[in-house]
Amino acid sequence: MQLLRPFTTWLFRLHGPERGEVVLVQRRIFILPSKAGVMFAAVLLLMLTGSINYALSLGFILTFLLGGLAVVAMLHTFRNLAGLRVTAGKAEPVFAGDVARFPIALRNPTRTPRFGLVVARDETDHDIVDVPAEGASVATAAVPAERRGLLYPGRLTLYTRYPVALYRGWSYVDLDTHCVVYPRPAPAGVPLPPLAAGGAEGSGHGEGHDDFYGLRQYHPGDSPRHIAWKAAAREQGLLTKQFTGYAPAELRLSLDSAPPHLPLEDKISRLTRWVLDADAAGIAYALSLPNASIDAATGVAHRERCLHALALV
Repeated sequence: MQLLRPFTTWLFRLHGPERGEVVLVQRRIFILPSKAGVMFAAVLLLMLTGSINYALSLGFILTFLLGGLAVVAMLHTFRNLAGLRVTAGKAEPVFAGDVARFPIALRNPTRTPRFGLVVARDETDHDIVDVPAEGASVATAAVPAERRGLLYPGRLTLYTRYPVALYRGWSYVDLDTHCVVYPRPAPAGVPLPPLAAGGAEGSGHGEGHDDFYGLRQYHPGDSPRHIAWKAAAREQGLLTKQFTGYAPAELRLSLDSAPPHLPLEDKISRLTRWVLDADAAGIAYALSLPNASIDAATGVAHRERCLHALALV
């Protein structure tokens, strides 16, 4: 296979990620008979042999008519891909272990609509789209996100079997796009670290009813008003909010917050869980990592920023 790599690189025009819009010109499109096409050719060959042996005029007519239809089908398969313009959209972040979905825009500059187009990393998970004349459609390429960090889709295949599935026309595209893969969070139920004093001098925490302190496991008899329903909706179990009577405190997270005996990846997973739990409970939290230092805050944008930093540790 190593010896064939230069040949396949030249044949399929594989030169690494391509920026901007990719146009499917003639030299980028490949066509081969599908399984149905091979069977169809075998039937035509049998019909031709029978027509020759028995001098059947009607057999010749039918054989050459079907052969002509096969040639026309090949031209339509090629035209269904030719001239398409392909660009990559922005992929939404996912957690490790999920499937990243890359939106791929297909633009048709001609007055001929395109049918039955598929963009896929492999043929096990794909959707089929049609592109109207002088219009555009978006197909989705599914790529498994196995590890945290930046995920590149790599070489994608754009193919079609339109109109009668006798041929498979395809082209390869390697678009310059990526998706951020967040670390896989640790299982729910890990208690949050103790809150630290906020910016006010002399602030601290203790039992009270004024300021949010943290979460603990639910105990029978706890007031329903103090249950973290957002965390329960995230299937993290029943957790009870704790409050203090002092100045606001904040949660300060770092790799040192996790038990020291844990491997690095487990520490990152636990920090990810704490970020999600603190966000669900509405706690202000800060994150300090070797590659980033993020001040305490709350909100969706703050959570995404922290998860992004954890993904790139």
